Amino acid sequence: MTAPTPGARRRGRFAPSPTGPLHFGSLVAAVGSFADARAAGGAWLVRMEDLDRPRVVPGAADAILRTLDAFGLHWDASVAFQSRRTDAYAAAIEQLARQGRVYPCGCTRREIALGALPGAEGPIYPGTCRHGLPPGRAPRSLRLRAHGPALGFVDRIHGPQRQDVARAVGDFVLRRADGLHAYQLAVVVDDAAQGITDVVRGADLLLSTPRQMRLQACLGLSQPTYAHLPLVLAADGRKLSKSQADLPVDAAHPLPALLRAWAVLGQAPPPAAPDGVSAFWDWALPHWDMGRVPARNGPCGNMTTA
Repeated sequence: MTAPTPGARRRGRFAPSPTGPLHFGSLVAAVGSFADARAAGGAWLVRMEDLDRPRVVPGAADAILRTLDAFGLHWDASVAFQSRRTDAYAAAIEQLARQGRVYPCGCTRREIALGALPGAEGPIYPGTCRHGLPPGRAPRSLRLRAHGPALGFVDRIHGPQRQDVARAVGDFVLRRADGLHAYQLAVVVDDAAQGITDVVRGADLLLSTPRQMRLQACLGLSQPTYAHLPLVLAADGRKLSKSQADLPVDAAHPLPALLRAWAVLGQAPPPAAPDGVSAFWDWALPHWDMGRVPARNGPCGNMTTA
């Protein structure tokens, strides 16, 4: 695994799932990733994570892009769509298979839940099929052998983190039983293909980072820096979600939500009310400070602070 080239232009990204309109929690992630990249003179890319095609809402991708544009969140380069990149994910699996890191699994979710210990993000896969499919079982998914040393990284908001992937998660899925490639694989392949140097995203993905680091190491890919932004929670404590029909942001009146997102990110408010979105960004980018972003509402699970 190689580190990003020192002095290279920063490249950030925002990767929404087009399962509905942009809600406020996703806006916070977009604002944080955009400000961090642009304040450093870097590029900001948009990628549609539309691999889970049964959940994709027709027209949602275009609606999200229109909303980003209304908020002054203008992207560099063409928008990438994961649904068009399945050949790249299949090639990555072939590379891992040549290393002996991949094996077929015939277990159902229910079977795993009944026979597994609780882990960082659900049951820890007990390795039932690691040494071959049990008699009479057909392959359903493909898994990565997760063995290896514990992985550590310094999150720019949450500080030093460490996780033993094999113990906390177990061998994890690369291709699902429905034939779709898994998020963990796709995000690693796509970040590398787009030359992403700095990943700024929601804290709900903090526990995913060591799995992605394991894949980066196996595939010989660069490891970006990571910063996991605070989640925006509803009144009942749950994360805002398009799938739960949470109120979308109003693209016709972007400035109030933009100022609110800036405040959620712990940034100092502008000294006077900006005269529009462009004026806000003219002021905001020189004042962006990742050190002010609060570390709260992140998951803890089986990740330890090093």
